[in-house]
Amino acid sequence: MKCDLCEKDAVTCIRYNGSHLCAHHFMRYFEKRVKREIRKQIDVHSGDKIAVAVSGGKDSMVTLKMIDDIFGGRNDLEIHCITIDEGIEGYRPSSITIVEDYCKEHRINYHLISFKDTFGLTMDDVAPLSGENSPCTYCGVFRRKCMNTVAKEIGATFLATGHNLDDMSQSIMMNFARGDIERLARLGPHKRVQPGLIPRFMPLRMIPEKESLLYAIVSGLRFHDMTCPYWKEALRNQYRDVVDNLEDRSPGSKFSILSSYDQLYPILVDHYKSAELHECECGEPTLGKVCKACQLSQEMRAKLTK
Repeated sequence: MKCDLCEKDAVTCIRYNGSHLCAHHFMRYFEKRVKREIRKQIDVHSGDKIAVAVSGGKDSMVTLKMIDDIFGGRNDLEIHCITIDEGIEGYRPSSITIVEDYCKEHRINYHLISFKDTFGLTMDDVAPLSGENSPCTYCGVFRRKCMNTVAKEIGATFLATGHNLDDMSQSIMMNFARGDIERLARLGPHKRVQPGLIPRFMPLRMIPEKESLLYAIVSGLRFHDMTCPYWKEALRNQYRDVVDNLEDRSPGSKFSILSSYDQLYPILVDHYKSAELHECECGEPTLGKVCKACQLSQEMRAKLTK
């Protein structure tokens, strides 16, 4: 199959629009959409600091590459990479090396934070004792705190994450199914800036996961492709299957889910006003006296000492 725009061999067929693209034209198609999405989500000014949360996987590495390609040449901006070591032996160490090497090569400010140093726990400690909660529940809460903590220390203006279209459509379906409409109003990209929280944005939110993977491959980007040993216990997997089946039967379904959410978002934001946040002893903003990360870490440490 030939590319629709030239005579070169196509590397992909975009099912939702029927186009066939070679490596060159696919990369241009991909980059154009990401740049447009970044312009929609954030307004960058001189002196801003853009932090990027990078695990080393395809999505976060592509996000870091795009942010560096777009903003790296500006002397009036700073780009910072934040990597979190959850403490998963045989999985996380090799990805950290990939991120470190990329940042060193591209002269990007690099920051590493670990669960062990922050909470006195590793995910290898937590997973066997997670009980009714899946290990991913703890990991997600701990990661969010670590990202925000480092981003605040840096003085970041924005914090980019590697969430793609698949992630977004799954999150929307999960919250609808659970009836957690208030949480839908808090999904990124964040338009409201809450004290103590660095607003997050998602450059890949309109990019299907398969396209992110293909872009990483054809651009020659080195990334970590191992699977977390605790992934099978995540509730998200059920919604991933549902959304993937919808997409398989009706290409473009993931875009439709996100588009529907985007149309509802102004109503949700208007209905669910910004909550009054307090400061946890750890310094993180919280609705109650103690933030969720401190609550879960305290509970887990109590289990470990029994």
